[in-house]
Amino acid sequence: MARNVKHGAVDAPLRRATPAPHWKQLRQGDRVRVVLTPGFETGGTVDAITGDHSAVWVNLDGGRGRTLLHCSDGVEIIPEAD
Repeated sequence: MARNVKHGAVDAPLRRATPAPHWKQLRQGDRVRVVLTPGFETGGTVDAITGDHSAVWVNLDGGRGRTLLHCSDGVEIIPEAD
């Protein structure tokens, strides 16, 4: 039997798991700005979005790859003006 099991531990998420209202407006191919923390941001293109808009795949600019961002990650995805 495991000795380090925490019985009755809270299973609630650490951060809000509801996407910001503007995440629901994102569409595949949209140009976005991803703010990781204040002062650290990058641009990219939306590649895919989950049905509930809680997670977004973004192809980052400059060949930095594709990343999955969840609304509870503490990042902001801001649509860029056309």
